[in-house]
Amino acid sequence: MVVATFNRSISDLLLRGCDLALCTAGAKYRTIEVPGALEIPPAIKIAATDGLDGYVALGCVIRGETTHYDTVANESARGLMTLGVSGLCIGNGILTVETHAQALERADPGQLDKGGDAARAALSLITLARAPTEQS
Repeated sequence: MVVATFNRSISDLLLRGCDLALCTAGAKYRTIEVPGALEIPPAIKIAATDGLDGYVALGCVIRGETTHYDTVANESARGLMTLGVSGLCIGNGILTVETHAQALERADPGQLDKGGDAARAALSLITLARAPTEQS
């Protein structure tokens, strides 16, 4: 898991949901903390040298009064997509929301559980990557 700590209360909820999903699946993991969502793709790229099976990106970008929201939301998503299409198995749990209330609802494991969803997405991609190639 790579988690942005900028919105710590939201990140902690995402972590809780992710942890539950990974533990339920019997997956082993470690947590890497970075300051914000823009640092998540580079951190995953660096961690990829360790030969891990997959990655879960967790963080929260809440719209503010400037266009910085657009940069952070778009570039973090682009960075994850670039890594994903290059072959890394990544579950994207970076929330991009308008309000703190929306973030709480999405992050809470008892509600929308987007941290758990991101973990399950990563596990699904790992399973796909491990599947033997069918030959015709």
